[in-house]
Order: sequence, then structure tokens, then C-alpha cells
Amino acid sequence: MQERPVSDREWIRRTLAHEAGLAVPYNFSFSPPARAAVERHLGTRDLANTLRFPLRTCSPSSIKPQFASPAQYGPSLKDEFGVLWSTNDIDRGSPIGPCLAEPDLSKYRFPDASAAYRFEKLPEWSAANASHFTILWVGDLWERATFMRGMENVLLDLALEPAFLESLLRGIADHILTTMRIAMDLCQFDAIALSDDYGTQHGMIMSPTHWRRFLRPLVGEIYALAKQRGRVVFHHSCGNLVPIIGDLIELGLDILHPIQPEAMDVYALKKEFGRQLTFCGGLGTQELLPKGTPEQIRQEVRRLKEQLGSGGGYILEPGITLQADIPLANILAAIEEAQA
Repeated sequence: MQERPVSDREWIRRTLAHEAGLAVPYNFSFSPPARAAVERHLGTRDLANTLRFPLRTCSPSSIKPQFASPAQYGPSLKDEFGVLWSTNDIDRGSPIGPCLAEPDLSKYRFPDASAAYRFEKLPEWSAANASHFTILWVGDLWERATFMRGMENVLLDLALEPAFLESLLRGIADHILTTMRIAMDLCQFDAIALSDDYGTQHGMIMSPTHWRRFLRPLVGEIYALAKQRGRVVFHHSCGNLVPIIGDLIELGLDILHPIQPEAMDVYALKKEFGRQLTFCGGLGTQELLPKGTPEQIRQEVRRLKEQLGSGGGYILEPGITLQADIPLANILAAIEEAQA
């Protein structure tokens, strides 16, 4: 029987240190319909404690919550940056109204990163989860630029408006850095998480050369501040980002998430980068979880635990937030096998 340390913080710290012989930690995140189905089945409104998740996450408050119900917020809602989002009861919605129609920041003012409402819940969250490994989502960099300009426009900006794009990303990065400084002064937590998708199903959204010019220096600043303040660095990027994983390691990345198996060979990643990184994710959400059988899911969870968990450095999690299309029996099979 593999060891599960008494403290969740110790469990994750020892996993990050690539200690062999530990049980593989696990984590699951849920869209509202998936969460409601599991809560009904288990008879609880506290899945994190009921399922004994060692990771606990939070983020500064926003006027546009991650999941905004139309019944409460209407069919659309603007966030602090001025981006208009659609709302629904299934997922986070979509950015439908960029706030920068032209590559011009002369009349734009970035939101106040130090606004008090953003940080009001963090001390209580930190204190309540002191025995767990706590991760604070601090923002998005490239993704935020795509929300503010629209994906097509910001990709054109890479080539046609590089000075504008550098200024836009600089402003977003400063917002993240200010958020981090305030949060780290305000309360204790273990890690910062940057959410910043760079990949598509088959490759990167931009060339590695463009990523290194426009994003690497700013990502490096974010990582460096976290390291200076004793925080672990967790980076979320969907899709295939193999060409820049070495860059992220050089900058100081600790945990890469969610290593989608539909976009990258997660077992090859373990062989190539497993000594230098902890991986979090790896369980397929496009085909396996919605379309597989419970036994197929159990088999893949066992394989992930055995191979990616070998020698530590792995946290089992689905490749994206569990969506409404996944049968309850499949969700339960994944959770039960993760806990086994």
C-alpha cells in the first residue's frame, strides 16, 4: 500500500520533490451540471472535503464570476477589463465583445488590480485550507489579450502591430504582478497559477519564436516573483505546447497542467521531462470520459498512476474541467479509481 501523508500540504510537497512510494495525489474540477450530479449522488455540497482533494484553489473575486448564470446576470456580462461575455448554465461562457477594436491603447485604462473587493475572501480561504496545498489563480496573460482583442486580431498583431501587442501584454502582466504582490502580502498560500493557453490540438497557436519574443520575458517575471516569495509555480495551458516546455522549465515552472492526452503524448512527456517537472492532468476528457466505459476509465486511471506516478512528480486530474456530457457513472469510476 502506497503512503498517503497525513497532511495534504506534505503530500503535494513530497510529490513535487519526486519522492517515490507515495500514493498519487488527485484533483477534479467540475462544471455546474457535473458538480450538481456528483453532489446529488453523494449527498453533499462539499465535494472537496468529501472526496479528500489535497489541492484547494481560489482566485481574486471578479465582477464576472467563472460560472455566471443567466438567471442572475442576464444573457451577457462585462468583466473588469471591459470584455463582454455570454453567460449560460453549462460552462464559463464565451468572450463575445472585445474591448479593443483597434490596436490602440491611448484611450484604454486597465482595471485597478488593487481594488479591495478582489481580495476580501482570500484571508478566510487561506486560513480554512491551511492543512491543504493551496493554489491561487492570479490571471491570464496571452489569453487575456485574446479576450480583449479577439483571437484573429491578436494573431494579426503578432506580425502587424508588435509594439501595440508588447504594450498590451505589458499592461496585463503588470496587473498580474500587482495581484500577486497584494495577495502574497495579505495571506499565506502555496502556489500561484497562471492560466494561459498556448496550444491547439496539433500545435501551438503561435510560433515558438513569437512566444519567446512576446511572452517568455513576461512569464519569466511572473515566475520570478513567485519564486522570490517562496511560492510554487503552476501553469495551465491547454493544447500542444511541446516546443516550449523546455523554456518553461528554464524559467522555473514546477507544475504543468493539464497535459491533454488528445494533444500530447503524456507518457512521452513523462520520459522526456518527468525529472524536471510535476505533471497535473492527463485523463482524457474528449473521448475517454464522455464515451468510454467505466472499466476503460478505471484501466486508464490505473495506467496513469503507475506510469506517470512512477518516481513522484504527478497529480492525477482530467484534461479539462468535467463537463455536462460525461455520464455520472464515468465520473464516479474515475474518482473511485483515483482514490484506490
